[in-house]
Amino acid sequence: MANTTSGTTTFDKTFAIDEIIEEAYERIGMQGVSGLQLRTARRSLNIMFQEWANRGLHYWEVANNSITLVADQAVYTMFRSTGDGTSDATAVYGVDDILEASFRNSNVDTPLTKINRSQYQALSNKTSTGTPTQYFVQRFIDKVTITLYLTPGSNEAGKFINYYYVKRIQDVGDYTNATDVPYRFVPCMVAGLAYYLAIKNDPSKVQMLKMLYEDELQRALQEDGSSSSTYISPKVYYPEA
Repeated sequence: MANTTSGTTTFDKTFAIDEIIEEAYERIGMQGVSGLQLRTARRSLNIMFQEWANRGLHYWEVANNSITLVADQAVYTMFRSTGDGTSDATAVYGVDDILEASFRNSNVDTPLTKINRSQYQALSNKTSTGTPTQYFVQRFIDKVTITLYLTPGSNEAGKFINYYYVKRIQDVGDYTNATDVPYRFVPCMVAGLAYYLAIKNDPSKVQMLKMLYEDELQRALQEDGSSSSTYISPKVYYPEA
C-alpha cells in the first residue's frame, strides 16, 4: 500500500516562534532553552526583521491604499508603528515608504511623479491649487508623510490618491505566533537567527553560520517578487552601401 502525502502546505504558519527559536538554538548545539534564552532569541529575531528592511524591497510587504483628498491640504500622514495613540479611524499604520501613486478620479488613474526634497524645494509656489501631478515623501522616525503638488483644490476634494506602499514586517509577539514571513523565507529566517544567537553564545560558529545565512537569504531575495514576460529583440546592423 502506497504511503499518502499530508495534503497540507501550512508549515510556514504552523511553525511557531517557539519552534523557530528551538531550531536556531539546536544549530548552535543548545537544547532545552527557557526563560532569558527565549527572550533574547525573540529580541534578536525582531532585530533581524528590521535589518531585512535595509536589504531592499520585500514584495510580500507591498500593499495598496487610498487617501481621500481635502481641499487646500497638501500634506497627508501615515504612521510607521501600529499604535501611536491617535483616534483617527482613517490612519494607515505600519507604513515604511511609498513606492508609487496616482490621482484617481471616477476610477480613472493619472500617474503622479515622485520627486525628491531638492525638486520640491525648487517649486516656486507650493500653495498653488489644482490637480496633483507630483508628490514628495518624507520618512520620519514615527511617521511617513506625502506632500502633493499641486495642492488639491475644491474640485479635487473627495477624490483620491491611490498608492502602493511598503509595510514594516510585523513584530514577533507571542511565542505561539506565526511570523509575518512567507514560506520562502523560513530557511533564511532560521539560519539568520542561529547566526545572531551564535554571536552571543558560541562565537566559534559565527563565521560558518553567517555564510549559511547570507546564502539562504540571497536565494530567498532572488525568488521574491513577481515575474513578467520578457522580450528580447536582436540588434540589427545595416552595412554601409
